[in-house]
Amino acid sequence: MFLVISLAILLAASAAAPLLRHAAVSRHVFLLPVPALAVFFLLALGAGPSVFAGNPPSFVADWVPTIELTFALQLTGWGLLLALLVTGIGALILIYATGYMGSHPQAVRLYAFLYAFMFAMAGLAMADHLLLFFVFWELTSITSYLLIGFNHGDPGARKSALQALLVTGLGGMALLAGVILMADTAGTWFISELAAKSPEIIASPLYPAILALVLTGAFTKSAQFPFHFWLPNAMAAPTPVSAYLHSATMVKAGIFLMGLMLPVLGGTQAWTLTLTIAGGITLMIGGLFGMRQTDLKKILAGTTLAVLGMITLLLGIGTEKSVLAAVLVLLGHALYKATLFMVAGSVDHETGTRDTRALGGLRKAMPFTAAAAALAALSKMGLPPLYGFLGKEYAYKSALHSGSEIALTTTLLVGSAIILALALRTGILPFWKKASTASLPKHPHEAPPSMLIGPLILGIIGLVAGIMPFLFSPLISKACTTIIGYPIDPVVKLWAGFNLPLLLSGITLVVGLLIFCFRTQFASLQKKLTPPGAEAAYDAIFKSTLSFANWQTRMLQSGYLRNYLIIIIIGTGALIISQLARFGNLAEISVSGDLSLSGVILVSLMIGATILAVIAKSRLTAIIALGTVGYGVALIFSMFSAPDLAITQILVETLTVVLFAWVVHKLPAYRALSSRRSKMFDFTLAALSGIVVTILILVSKSVTLGPRMSETLTEMSYPLAHGANVVNVILVDFRALDTWGEICVLAIASIGVWSLLGKRPSKSLH
Repeated sequence: MFLVISLAILLAASAAAPLLRHAAVSRHVFLLPVPALAVFFLLALGAGPSVFAGNPPSFVADWVPTIELTFALQLTGWGLLLALLVTGIGALILIYATGYMGSHPQAVRLYAFLYAFMFAMAGLAMADHLLLFFVFWELTSITSYLLIGFNHGDPGARKSALQALLVTGLGGMALLAGVILMADTAGTWFISELAAKSPEIIASPLYPAILALVLTGAFTKSAQFPFHFWLPNAMAAPTPVSAYLHSATMVKAGIFLMGLMLPVLGGTQAWTLTLTIAGGITLMIGGLFGMRQTDLKKILAGTTLAVLGMITLLLGIGTEKSVLAAVLVLLGHALYKATLFMVAGSVDHETGTRDTRALGGLRKAMPFTAAAAALAALSKMGLPPLYGFLGKEYAYKSALHSGSEIALTTTLLVGSAIILALALRTGILPFWKKASTASLPKHPHEAPPSMLIGPLILGIIGLVAGIMPFLFSPLISKACTTIIGYPIDPVVKLWAGFNLPLLLSGITLVVGLLIFCFRTQFASLQKKLTPPGAEAAYDAIFKSTLSFANWQTRMLQSGYLRNYLIIIIIGTGALIISQLARFGNLAEISVSGDLSLSGVILVSLMIGATILAVIAKSRLTAIIALGTVGYGVALIFSMFSAPDLAITQILVETLTVVLFAWVVHKLPAYRALSSRRSKMFDFTLAALSGIVVTILILVSKSVTLGPRMSETLTEMSYPLAHGANVVNVILVDFRALDTWGEICVLAIASIGVWSLLGKRPSKSLH
């Protein structure tokens, strides 16, 4: 039950934040809901012993039973790791945001959106039903859209938010299709039961489609190639949002999904090749993108892409060693990247710029910020004894036992070297490079305590966890067990002796320092050689879609009633004929019954009146011809024992003819508004639509799918409504509400006609 309580706490915090908007206290009023995160964090920690013992807490309740949707939650080791990151780092980000946002008039909106996002991410970490998982998945997309577009007055922010929403939203639609196919194949909607159904899913002919759809959802959310371009653009969000969404939480959602699906869809060549290739390309693209940037947040966005690609590559390998490395890299990245983003925000906040070319010598003015940045940068560089060193070492170990040692090890080495060089640029250079601070927009000074707490705590945790990795061993072990699908108990050590991974770490350091030293030449060469990427393709598709939508709107919404009728008639007729042909009903048409002379004469008269209405050159003649058709319909009703309908038709037709005759009497002389060709087209289309409706009626009379409605209503008429006239019973009992609506419409129309006929021109007063 505590799982539901935990989610309720976050949801309540999201709702409570706006209520504090007018509180007559200091700007730190928004810290009041922070204890909600602390409670969630403590509840999750309290569930740790049960999770570590192999008894994950769960909760199941009916939600929408008709579609087998249950509100099912389960806290596994993998979910516990994500939940702790979401709430632990989230609380520090909120404290940081109070100092960063200051007295911003829209700060309350940011906090409310952040709490809503935390609720969605926490639900994602604990969801045990595929449809419930999808609901939380989409909530993360919506809330991230609101957060990225927080500065809605900036066109760039709006564009970036829309881009992120479209890419992740389309990925979400692919994921929905994938989970539906997967549930149908496995025969269960529960995520905890899918691993046992893995052989059936992989053996299914739908497996390639399931894999492609699920991975599309994961790749779009975690910005993997070719969907990587949205993440750097999302840096338009305020820095607290970037530090939270795009380093520690949201971009980890796709990684989390891949971890959940490894025991279900993994172990195949398609899984391995897709994830290793996409992850490797993303690793390279992210690193090279960062080398071209001079903005601190853009550089950090590039390294975020690179590390996400590295984790994806490791999950693609799918061995115990690679899964352990993926978890270590994920945890280390969350610690140092959130720190560096907050540091970048502090630098911008206190100096007025994030341009690395203008920054330098800040260690004296911002000593605590410099200390936090150094701890995070050293961890990001993979230097001992920081926690980032463990992730890099175990990544090399897994690559050396992957079966593709040369390719994967080389990819990891080059990517890690670039990340090392970028860590120097973001965490070391702005503070230790010799530069004059006089040219900065603002005189630099230390950030307020609220903006130092988060970076310092996370930096220290990264140092302590690296020296004493056993502190996280139970959590790491259970996370790996969830991902790999069977119990494992990995041993994580800071020092494993002199071995090949340690040698590779040394080579990484040398190569990274060389890249850093020649960064200017490297970046200029790369700019010249960089071809148009995936974002250019996205822009082209986006513009093409808008152009097509504009053309379609002009065609379908022309403002001309005749065009609307033509589209409706052609579309309806085509659908009817195609479905009749598809199900073979056209062959079952039969015409039976005797034709009466009166019926033939009446139909012939109506057809003649219709033709006369088309070719008439007098408005009055056309109105009389149309009235003849209407009276003919009334006679047909009376011939088939429906006098009520006949009377209604006669009244409506008489009213229409009189009104139209009165109106056209006041109009100028007749002038043809349609060409003869248009008239013949309209006549032909009307005749064809009549033929289609006739065919549909004949088919309905020839095919019996069950008891006929006429027979059923006749049998029900007297026993239920005590009426011998079936038509009357239908109108006033079975369709009473519909009849009442028709009466109201007729009354309103009559009042309108009466007011028009009774209106007299007002006399001018002089």
